[in-house]
Amino acid sequence: MSGFKPLIAIDNLSVDFALHKHTIRVVDGISLDIPRGKTLCLVGESGCGKSVTAKALLRVIEQPGFIASGKIVLDGADGPTDIAALAENDKRLRAIRGGEIAMIHQEPMSFLSPLYTIGNQISEGLTLHGKIGKAEARKIGIETLRQVGMPDPEEKFDRYTFQLSGGQRQRAMIAMALVTRPKLLIADEPTTALDVTTQANILDLLRRLQSDNDMSVLFITHDLGVVEEIADEVAVMYLGKIVEQGPVDEVLGNPQHPYTRGLLNSMPRLDGDYTAPLQAIRGMVPTPANRPTGCPFHTRCGQVIPGVCDLEMPQYSCVEPFHKVACHAYDGAANAFATREIKPTDVVLETPTEVKPDSAIPLLAVGHISKAFPIRAGFLERVVGHVRAVEDVSLTIDRGETLGLVGESGCGKSTLAQTLIGIHKADRGTVTFRAGADAAPIDVLSARGAIAGKMRNDIRMVFQDPTGSLNPRLRVRDIIAEVLEVNTKMTGAEMDAKVEALLLEVGLSPDYAGRYPHAFSGGQRQRVAIARALASDPQLVIADEAVSALDVSVQTQIINLMKRLQRQHGLTYLFVSHDLGVIANISDRVAVMYAGRIVEIGRTAQIFQAPRHPYTEALLAAIPGKARRGLATATGRIDGHAPSGGASETGCAFANRCPYAVALCRSAVPKLEGRGPDQPVACHRAGELALVSPVRAP
Repeated sequence: MSGFKPLIAIDNLSVDFALHKHTIRVVDGISLDIPRGKTLCLVGESGCGKSVTAKALLRVIEQPGFIASGKIVLDGADGPTDIAALAENDKRLRAIRGGEIAMIHQEPMSFLSPLYTIGNQISEGLTLHGKIGKAEARKIGIETLRQVGMPDPEEKFDRYTFQLSGGQRQRAMIAMALVTRPKLLIADEPTTALDVTTQANILDLLRRLQSDNDMSVLFITHDLGVVEEIADEVAVMYLGKIVEQGPVDEVLGNPQHPYTRGLLNSMPRLDGDYTAPLQAIRGMVPTPANRPTGCPFHTRCGQVIPGVCDLEMPQYSCVEPFHKVACHAYDGAANAFATREIKPTDVVLETPTEVKPDSAIPLLAVGHISKAFPIRAGFLERVVGHVRAVEDVSLTIDRGETLGLVGESGCGKSTLAQTLIGIHKADRGTVTFRAGADAAPIDVLSARGAIAGKMRNDIRMVFQDPTGSLNPRLRVRDIIAEVLEVNTKMTGAEMDAKVEALLLEVGLSPDYAGRYPHAFSGGQRQRVAIARALASDPQLVIADEAVSALDVSVQTQIINLMKRLQRQHGLTYLFVSHDLGVIANISDRVAVMYAGRIVEIGRTAQIFQAPRHPYTEALLAAIPGKARRGLATATGRIDGHAPSGGASETGCAFANRCPYAVALCRSAVPKLEGRGPDQPVACHRAGELALVSPVRAP
């Protein structure tokens, strides 16, 4: 794509998996150049072959996968080397792995050993590839940790994985990859599981390290906001094929393939029009075993032409000199599209929800809730301190509305949600639930017997990880019917009918009732979890990071689904997330939480367009991809993370990270007080600060 000799030239690469008597093609004849000193982003939904392509570069594809054909030519110090042609025991292959090409993964806890210190794992690469002594390796390892922004690198060098925060673990993995100064860094979804501020800092770090070391980066992601933030060039992958590639400004600014446009339209809106419908790509990525004939995207495409797209594979056409697209709209079949211009609106839409509370009396009222966890140490496990996870939280949730709860990891969001539902026992405070305007209020925390049983029906929870929250030994029918068996007197036939109706409501076929959870995709499993939550006809649903682990297109489908179900059933939501885009597009009001306390709460537009707390301003500044989604120039970003001890007793917990902090902020805890119409804020300087939001008003 550029006029210079690439660092790596991938030519007609195919990767197959031999399963039983069949061979499944996962990567299908892709050709791609990774330029020197640049970042190439490989974009697509889960199941499109991105990670398999990355593993092929290192020849670490799990069995029974293998490279079926093609070349991977590395232009190294010793001249061109075809990595695909090297034998498994070739010394050159070992020298390339970790030496010239290094990789960081999405989930560091899965790839960092809990048995060895961080320093031991970082030094290993130096002793293997650099052949230096332990003392020198330690010195270089500590310096590398310092370069990646690890606080107290000398101390962290001797710590174990479980002793680090999520952002620190990711920095340790980056240090492990960079310690040998590779020519190519492969980053496989390195920021997907991180909160927005940590993600922004990791992206800034990668850009700086790339510039300092003249390093090439292959960045794999499904988040086009991240792509706009970091990429020089983009390749869009769908079902094992590259469907569009070119410079980032061309591909994102002038997308030509319907799949690229669908991904862009699926991104949460942050342009101020929060009630506008999100445009979800219909359906899901087929499995490679069920690859459609013709264009692989035609089964989900809104511009499909029968007899063309479903029969013939499109060829690459050049839109611009370095901008290529594989779509029949640009090859010899272009005349078939003459009467139907490709438009972003040609995707399946779902009607947005306009939620209007039907009562002035809140459905749920939370008063001064606190929850602390003891820290135990020593042989006798004596209590030596406490983590103040939730401290003096008060809020209300009106009937029929969605309250978004947002903040970084470790701020106490999930603990608050789980305390409200009874998973954790509150240390103090009240939670009052009122089923109707004329119903007597119920104290949720002290409810027992039949009243507690009714509360379990009226308040349900959808968890972040549907794989962990669904029993793998039960079929979907039994998972959903279990709620009905416990809480109703339905017959077996009645339960079967109810399960089928619930599956239809969440967009799944009733035929899926006989399947086990492992047979579903992530988005389908989350739909099953939502169906289970709806089985008891609840009034309040608490969604704890319910879409954070999903592709952006599936995420949009789930958001639209929850909006539709809210409209149909009059549901009320408490939606917990660290993703501001998701919060903006589903919430009526937003509560911002930091270190166990609510620091600001208000209507969605107020929070996003006129923040009053410096922490809210910092969260907004960290949103990736601002230019593409109608956002203004970013304000300053914050480093560090929420304090591990939770809420502070002596001052504002955010003071050590706040650019506006004064002496008062470090000595007195600010109270959550009304500073404007319906927008209370806990900040000593809220009345004098003129904070900036990168989100423009519509």
